[in-house]
Amino acid sequence: MSNWLDDIKWDSNGLIPAIAQDYKTERILMVAWLNRESLELTVKEQRAIYWSRSRKKLWRKGEESGHIQKLHEVRLDCDADVIILRVEQLGNIACHTGRHSCFYRVLKDEQWQTVEPVLKDPHDIYQGS
Repeated sequence: MSNWLDDIKWDSNGLIPAIAQDYKTERILMVAWLNRESLELTVKEQRAIYWSRSRKKLWRKGEESGHIQKLHEVRLDCDADVIILRVEQLGNIACHTGRHSCFYRVLKDEQWQTVEPVLKDPHDIYQGS
């Protein structure tokens, strides 16, 4: 019997992109990366745990900010190379900029325009950062 993790097409670095999606509204909150360990822990702990490529370590979403993503469902796409984590975003802030979603800019007239407000000042979220 094969392990469900073996069905995933990991990239050459052992990673797969993960889309965090609000399980109620279906809004895309953010994109991050998973490795085998982080995905296994995400399922085990029922919260989003990513692999930080810049820090080269596990990143439990909300470990510093308190904005935890409670897991509701994991989906694998048809090519087995992208994951969707359907989550409940605790605190209603997914972005390190203090916004609900990391996708807060829209291209209008060949310019990126911010269309979503800051819900909480990042300095207040990441004290000492």
